[in-house]
Amino acid sequence: MTDAQTTPADPPTGRRGVVTDLPDGRRRLEFRRSWPDGPDAVWAAITEPDRLARWFGTYQGERAPGARGTLTMTHEAEPAAEAVVIAECDPPRRLVVEWPEQEGWRVELALAVESGRTTLHFVQHFAAGADVTDVALGWHWYLDKLDAVAGGRPAPGEWDAFLAEVGPDYGRAPEGTA
Repeated sequence: MTDAQTTPADPPTGRRGVVTDLPDGRRRLEFRRSWPDGPDAVWAAITEPDRLARWFGTYQGERAPGARGTLTMTHEAEPAAEAVVIAECDPPRRLVVEWPEQEGWRVELALAVESGRTTLHFVQHFAAGADVTDVALGWHWYLDKLDAVAGGRPAPGEWDAFLAEVGPDYGRAPEGTA
């Protein structure tokens, strides 16, 4: 990953996440992805249970602001269930999810139409000095899976193959390399 900057960078335009250091010391991870479909179709890929399960996992619980539920990430080696809170939900524009058990985890997903395409702006903040490399790689992999569901792009390979291909872009060598 390139060195973080002291001010927020321009929004990412490629597929790779961008990490910046904010003036208050926290770190910000951003991704942007876009599709030719309208916001309703992309929103459905993010929130409808059958489509969400194809790229990320399953959510059990009420689907409304303030609701608590259980998110099971089904594409992990061992699916992990975690308590989550829907902090904000404004279909089809904005979804904010918090993981109370993960200190400070808050993921913001915003959809907007830009140049005739629906753009997803993904943001997650971290504590000052946090190493976000593995988290950035994980979200990149999941967003590539979303691309396959929402935009018909090829799905990424299994984690080890993905890590070998994309890991060096984030400054992380694949397992077993020096």
